[in-house]
Amino acid sequence: MSSEYEEVEAALNKRGFTRMVFDMQKIRDLMDVLGTPQRAYPAVHLTGTNGKTSTARMIDSLLRAHGLHTGRYTSPHLETVRERISLDGEPVSEEQMVSTYNEIAPLADLIDARNAEPLTYFDMTTAMAYAAFADAPVDIAVVEVGLGGEEDATNVIDAGVCVLTPIGLDHTEWLGDTIEDIAWHKVGIIHQGATVITALQDEDAMRPILERCADMGATLAREGREFGVVERVQAVGGQVLTLQGLGGVYDEVFLPLFGAHQAQNAVLALAAVEAFLGAGPERKLEIDLIREGFAASDSPGRLERVRSAPAILLDGAHNPHGMAATVTALEEEFSFRHLVAVISVLGDKDVTGLLDLLEPAVARIVVTQNSSPRSMPADELGQLAIAVFGEDRVTVKNTMPDAIAEAVYLAEDDASGELSGVGVLITGSVVTVADARKLLKR
Repeated sequence: MSSEYEEVEAALNKRGFTRMVFDMQKIRDLMDVLGTPQRAYPAVHLTGTNGKTSTARMIDSLLRAHGLHTGRYTSPHLETVRERISLDGEPVSEEQMVSTYNEIAPLADLIDARNAEPLTYFDMTTAMAYAAFADAPVDIAVVEVGLGGEEDATNVIDAGVCVLTPIGLDHTEWLGDTIEDIAWHKVGIIHQGATVITALQDEDAMRPILERCADMGATLAREGREFGVVERVQAVGGQVLTLQGLGGVYDEVFLPLFGAHQAQNAVLALAAVEAFLGAGPERKLEIDLIREGFAASDSPGRLERVRSAPAILLDGAHNPHGMAATVTALEEEFSFRHLVAVISVLGDKDVTGLLDLLEPAVARIVVTQNSSPRSMPADELGQLAIAVFGEDRVTVKNTMPDAIAEAVYLAEDDASGELSGVGVLITGSVVTVADARKLLKR
């Protein structure tokens, strides 16, 4: 790692990695002084509660299979901030990060000087992504919101295709206490004349979606009506799908990811790419390119196997909706006879809801805390876990290395030497997965 890149990381971190200020004017001003690079290319913009990153990565892979140069912006990252800004499927280099930051930083300082609150970490990485995409240049940007939609920094882009993954309760302290309130924030990414691709939604989420589409003259395509998963069959290393797209049926599609939720993400990605490329009732995309794009898809930290004997899986489920999908996938697609969980969560989450869903799927649980300043203390999480699992099934460890070591010991000890069907699941937060990944992938 170069010293210049380390300085960029330090400068970004000084802005407060978790600091949130919802002020669209500052990011608009910054983009204006940069020459509005976000207008240099078309975009697909994604929001929702769960599945955004996986869906964005699939869209990226499908577009690249069709020969397009892509920029992808997702968050948070697992190992390095460079992961947030990808060109043609690969994180930007350290040199690109440094040059892009050096281009933006003096102008950001000017914006900061005019305002009581400086630009945030997320504001800066968003501006860097949009500038890097224009410099590349890319044929299309695939952009995931950070939080919400309407007041998210990414929303300075005017995307022709918008994707709404399932909307549920999360970030209620910022977005509201009901699914309808949250949906109103998220539909703010829908701009005039857009094509909107939406997953199956709760009834309370549909009214904001329908009203916003009507107000914006947007075209709406809904899972279960215009497109959907026809069939999925478990396969070695993933699943084989038959998908009904906007342009027709695509069969024998191998997806190297597990779970019904990933199949749903896949059909959202397919419909978004069809919408962008102009497929529809009269035009179907080439099946071989669709198969190629999905086969090359990955989603680090989503039921990702990083060790064997015992198997260790990493999954970033951090709210009840996400945990429900993870537990269902574990039950349907893995044959664990004994599973131990390591969990660490952020303190602002529905922790009891997470634990209630996880409890039937695992034999024991090891609670710990991750590296985030918002992490719930291990002892506090332990008390909540005992209330759900019972004292005999809960172990508290204060550090991630100790928690993983304890979980592996418990899994192997209970297995009496027979490691087939024995596993460890590390979950509860993307930060938890990132911390574990650094330890386990060295």
